[in-house]
Amino acid sequence: MRTREELERIEALTLAPYAMKSAASRGRQYPEPEAPYRTAFQRDRERILHTTAFRRLQGKTQVFVATEGDYYRTRITHTLEVAQIGRTIARALGANEDLVEGICLAHDLGHPPFGHSGERALNALMAAEGGFNHNRQSFRIITELERRYPDFPGLNLTHEFREGILKHNADASPHAAPPDYWPELRGTLEAQIAAVVDELAYNAHDLDDALRAGLIHEADVKALSWWRRASEAAKVDCDAAFTDVKRHRVIRRLIDLVVTDLLLESSRRIQAMLAQHNGKVGVDDVRRWPELLVGYPPETQRMNQELKDFLYERVYFHPRVLRMARQAEHVVNDLFQAYTQEPRMMSESARRQMEHLPLSRVVCDYIAGMTDRFAFAEHARLCDSSRRV
Repeated sequence: MRTREELERIEALTLAPYAMKSAASRGRQYPEPEAPYRTAFQRDRERILHTTAFRRLQGKTQVFVATEGDYYRTRITHTLEVAQIGRTIARALGANEDLVEGICLAHDLGHPPFGHSGERALNALMAAEGGFNHNRQSFRIITELERRYPDFPGLNLTHEFREGILKHNADASPHAAPPDYWPELRGTLEAQIAAVVDELAYNAHDLDDALRAGLIHEADVKALSWWRRASEAAKVDCDAAFTDVKRHRVIRRLIDLVVTDLLLESSRRIQAMLAQHNGKVGVDDVRRWPELLVGYPPETQRMNQELKDFLYERVYFHPRVLRMARQAEHVVNDLFQAYTQEPRMMSESARRQMEHLPLSRVVCDYIAGMTDRFAFAEHARLCDSSRRV
């Protein structure tokens, strides 16, 4: 049997010098003995898989509300696709695959029902008290809200895992990270990978779902640079009848091409850092490097932006999606008002949070944890059922 110490030695021998090794972790907020046959980051990843918040992702919207059909991505299928691509990139760049996978699995735990529509509604309702942001909510879930252990709140994950959740956005200035997480510095290479693959995955699968749903058609995407490049690489004749198999081939090739461009450019940036430091680099050099080490060449970035702009114009603001979004916002607003006026309609575990949190934040947390279907059912039970989607 390989012990944790043996696994840590394997990390030291096989991971790149700039990768985050589990043996070098700053540890957990609350002391506890480590597992005998898992590294600290493997244990973190598995703690995420067993959370209530992770299981609820299966019933939360990505673009299409869960009741629209079983085929379309939910928040959990998005998360699993992000984790799969993240592992591939981490392995190719010599980063810590376990840490990347764990951050990817946890990055959307804080998403409320109905996707970004639910987030906008909660943010407006909580404007006077700091608003609502799903990234910050993910951090609160792993540090406060999940209650699985008698000796501490949250999951007691390692410092580097918590830092990765706070900094998994790719921007140089991670939004208001607490002082203990070096807000003036970038995230680890693992956090940077998680940030980039999140966007990479949803660009591809939102395009795939929109085509499948009939919101857009092949004629609409022929002008996109990525579609042309992926179609040519997949040897798909765009002038012939467009089938599901052809769509799968093009989307699969598109992801492969984006990942390849990302790896080549990231490798170039890492080599530049290594050259400047004569090959002697560590995690802190990644944090202090003047540019993100994980990113795309300019032309690929332009093509990605073209695709994002297309998705916003033709998919996210499609009348069918906007209809669902407007109705979903009504559900969230109605529930918020109902629970604020009568907190006893919330679960007992939620009401206990009122001992140390304002009522509005407790109500916000309660709604944010709901799946789409549960929110619909509660709305039908408590409010005007004619607004049900």
